[in-house]
Amino acid sequence: MLKAVFPGSFDPPTNGHLNLIERAASLFDETDVVIAANQLKSYLFTSEERFELMTQLVAQYRNVKVFLWDRLIVEFAEKNGAKILLRGVRALADFGYEFELAMTNRGLNASIETIFLPTDPKYFVLRSSAIKEIAMFGGDISSMVPPIVATALREKLRKA
Repeated sequence: MLKAVFPGSFDPPTNGHLNLIERAASLFDETDVVIAANQLKSYLFTSEERFELMTQLVAQYRNVKVFLWDRLIVEFAEKNGAKILLRGVRALADFGYEFELAMTNRGLNASIETIFLPTDPKYFVLRSSAIKEIAMFGGDISSMVPPIVATALREKLRKA
């Protein structure tokens, strides 16, 4: 069985994330979407909110599971029998960062491989930070995030 781990903050989940998950679901026997719960980072949505949103968004895929994790991602992969870390890349700048991260993870656990999957061109410019900023100023994010995420984002920003 070929199992992959797709880690990220998913703050918020975007259509680009979902595109990568859909493609991973067709490539791997099982894909674990792992939501980072990093205490050193500041998130708009809590870990539990991101988990709930992502769980709803991937419910259609029987071979995709969602997890929260607050430790090294290679530890999650090893504990759960995954040999592949899946990382999405949009541009050369993404690749530089992701390559360094892949080398770090390889140094931590050489038995886990990182595979880079380029984003679908229509999701090329989707960045969670940009989406949050557009939403904060009342812009239309309907093509960038699923409807449940757009609603949750508007609610979260209204309360902030």
